[in-house]
Parts: sequence; C-alpha cells; structure tokens
Amino acid sequence: MNFELSGMTVLGVFLALVAVIVALIFIVKNSLQSKDPELLHEEFEAQPKVSPLVGRNKYPQLDVFKSSGTYFGVGVVSALFITLLAFNWTQFEEEVFVPEYSLEIEEDIMVEPPRTTKPPPPPPPPPPPVIEEVPEELVEEENEPVFEDQTVTLEEKVNTPPPPKPKKAAPPPPPPPPPPPKKKVQEIFKAVEEMPRFPGCENEAPGKGKLDKCSEKALLKFIYKYIEYPTIARETGLEGRAIIQFIVDRDGSISGAKVLRDIGGGCGDEAVRVINMMNKKGKKWKPGKQQGQAVRVQYILPVKFQLE
Repeated sequence: MNFELSGMTVLGVFLALVAVIVALIFIVKNSLQSKDPELLHEEFEAQPKVSPLVGRNKYPQLDVFKSSGTYFGVGVVSALFITLLAFNWTQFEEEVFVPEYSLEIEEDIMVEPPRTTKPPPPPPPPPPPVIEEVPEELVEEENEPVFEDQTVTLEEKVNTPPPPKPKKAAPPPPPPPPPPPKKKVQEIFKAVEEMPRFPGCENEAPGKGKLDKCSEKALLKFIYKYIEYPTIARETGLEGRAIIQFIVDRDGSISGAKVLRDIGGGCGDEAVRVINMMNKKGKKWKPGKQQGQAVRVQYILPVKFQLE
C-alpha cells in the first residue's frame, strides 16, 4: 500500500513527533524532580547496602537508565515512522491550465513582406520635346558680320604687360576628419536553419520534432503559470488571442516585445508583461543559428485568453 504525502504534511508530522518527544522528556524530568528527598533517604536506609562499585546511583528510584529499553524502542519506532514518511513523500507538479490550440495563428495577421535584393525599376523616360515650326515672316534676317583689320606693322610698338610675379603657394588645407564609424546593426532573421527554443528540454532525447514539441509545451506552461486574466476582460467575458512579437537575441535574452494584434481589455499588455518576465526569471532561450552562428531571430507568439 502506497501513500502519497505532500511536503507540508511530512513537515507537520515531523514537527509533531519532535514536540511529543520534547514533551515526554519534560514529563520524565518533572516526575523525577518531584520525588521527596527525605522519603528517598528513608527507603535507601531500609534497603540492604550496595557497594558503590555496583550501584550507579545513590537512590535507585532516580536511575533513569532503568527505562533505557523503553526509550530505545520509542527512538526506533520514531526513526522507522520518519523513514516511512520520507519514502511516501510525493512532490506534486503544479497544474497549469493551458487552453487548447494556443499556438495556432490565423492567416490574416499582417506580416511584413520579406526584403528583396532586386533594385526598384527605373522611372519611365520623359516624353520627347515637341518642335514647333516658326513661320518665315517671323524670321529676322541676320546682319552680316563686319570684319576689322587687326594687322600689326613693324613700325607700331606693342606694349606688352610685364609678366605677373609668381605668388607664394598657399599651404595645403588640413585633411578632413575621418567620418565616425558606422554602428554595426545586427540583422534580424525571420526564419533560420535552427529556430530558437525555450529552455527546459535539455535532457530530452533528440529526435524528429521531439525537442520542438517539448519546447512549445514548456513555453506554454511558463506563460499560463504567470499570466493573470485582466479584470476588465474577465468581467466583460472577453476571449481571444493576442499576437505578440519579440526578438530572441544571440545570448538567448528577450527584447523588443510588442503587440501585433490585441483583443482589448488589457490582454495585450498582460501578454507582453509575461514575455518580458522571462529575462527576470532567468529563462534564457537557446538562440537560433544560421550557418552555425547564433543570430537574432524574430518570434511571433499567440497568447490565448480563455475563461475557465
């Protein structure tokens, strides 16, 4: 026959047993102290004398060792009882209500289109200019050019200006300062070779889909363990799915949690609060990997709110 006992029950029984033993010690002590010394002395004088080498106590009535067999039996029974409680101590796993189909996402969720490397198409060329014909009446006759004689004879002196003095070369301008280093922005992936997984399945045997199912189960258990149904949503009977988007960084931490779609009543904010709680609780994800390197991965998670 096997009994299932919780930790609080085992602790309560153990404390009660200790209290009984302490009470028994005080009762025996008080009973021995209540003996009248004069009566003990008269009984001792009436009894035949015993050698001090044989007797351990002056008054045999106060010999506590005469009940050692009883005390030993009580100790053995107590030890066996505590051992029985320890073997039947059962650690119950906390039950967490997880709504069905919690990770299903509807197809009508707005998702950003994937980035492409193709450049946008060039703009269309402008239309050709329209050439208008000018009537002959409006065309003015051009005046014929007048040529002047610019020949120079030997008798005429030509005053040429003196050559300009060379100017001192100006010092070269200082080189411009180097541009500030560009901040390296880590790329965020939406799909990688190895998607990130919630912790808790390190001891799970690797297999096709086993680790992913175990990770999803652990994630749902964490969410619905700490989530609190908003009061407004509970009073109005509001149910549905709030879609949350967050980033799993290269070290497994969570950042950038935001609501993609909310059902109102504070449900979206409550889901974001629980997602951010992962960092406070020390729940480090196994980061996603692309070509063997840890990368930042965008994760979309539906959180279903359903009244029990």
